Amino acid sequence: MADTKELIEKLVREEVRALSAYHVPAASGYIKLDAMENPYQFPAELIDEWLQVLREVELNRYPDPGAISLKAELRKAMHIPVGMEVLLGNGSDEIIQMIMMALARPGATMLAPEPGFVMYRMIALFCNMEYVGVPLNTDFSLDMPAMRAAIEQQPAVTFLAWPNNPTGNLFAETDVLEIIERAPGLVVLDEAYTSFAGKSFMNRLGEYANLVVMRTVSKSGLAGLRLGYLAGPAAWLNEFDKVRLPYNINVLTQASAGFALQHAEILDEQAARLCGAREELFAALKALDGVTPYESAANFILFRVPAGQATSVFESLKAQNVLIKNMHPTGGMLENCLRVTVSTPEENAAFLDALGQSLD
Repeated sequence: MADTKELIEKLVREEVRALSAYHVPAASGYIKLDAMENPYQFPAELIDEWLQVLREVELNRYPDPGAISLKAELRKAMHIPVGMEVLLGNGSDEIIQMIMMALARPGATMLAPEPGFVMYRMIALFCNMEYVGVPLNTDFSLDMPAMRAAIEQQPAVTFLAWPNNPTGNLFAETDVLEIIERAPGLVVLDEAYTSFAGKSFMNRLGEYANLVVMRTVSKSGLAGLRLGYLAGPAAWLNEFDKVRLPYNINVLTQASAGFALQHAEILDEQAARLCGAREELFAALKALDGVTPYESAANFILFRVPAGQATSVFESLKAQNVLIKNMHPTGGMLENCLRVTVSTPEENAAFLDALGQSLD
């Protein structure tokens, strides 16, 4: 009988064996500025109300399979247009997976600009879908001639993160509209950071037969709930719903997210506070010798340090108990780049102090 290694080599897809699992570094004891999380929690009195809601949850029962009540709260809080359907996922990652599973015919391709959200490429591979990545211009804008050429390959789906991750910028609206109009397949506007952008395509749903909008509540302060949602025409979402695993949104997430969305004004106030802090942090980074920050419409800032220093700066920050994201190993136009989450005034100040001590 074959040993374990031989069985794995025989049965597990070669491209999966070549991968490394998605790595999330341990963050205990650090000022955690690597994952674009909202640092603020709900006021204490609302936490007490939330706990009362949880006391009434029946853990012995399966969750509402359609999450009807939660969808109703999302429609109100997120201004989803009348006539558009809503599909929920365990984070936006699961929604990306559902879309690709439904569209992954033999030979089908998906298209996305690069650098972009790493899960687009990874899930395309998981679903045996060909991935076409189009490099951005050096200023991180869309390379429209290259995008037009890639669209000629007839992608089944195009993902556009708006604002983009990890660069933080909003692509020109005219460019996004041109891609929607040219694309022969579905276009997914990934608006994970819409709370900080001040712009959205949500109100354009229904104008284009191939447009859907994907979001998550993670960046708004509810990352622990793992809730993503897709809005768009029912005809599209009904097909994606067929590959959704049953009961994918658990009872605690449904109850907690529904409660939080009833107090959406608090999430909005926190986002406004972070937008103000983002501008202050950007100005402080810009004032540092050798540091080049890039304008952001998200809750993080990508910045470049002098050549050859990114990893040493990252390690020095970590030694000072400040954890950010080292983008340098990605290579390409992200060489010498780091990414920091915008946080509270105290944590932003601690990061800036540590960064000042880390630069040569």
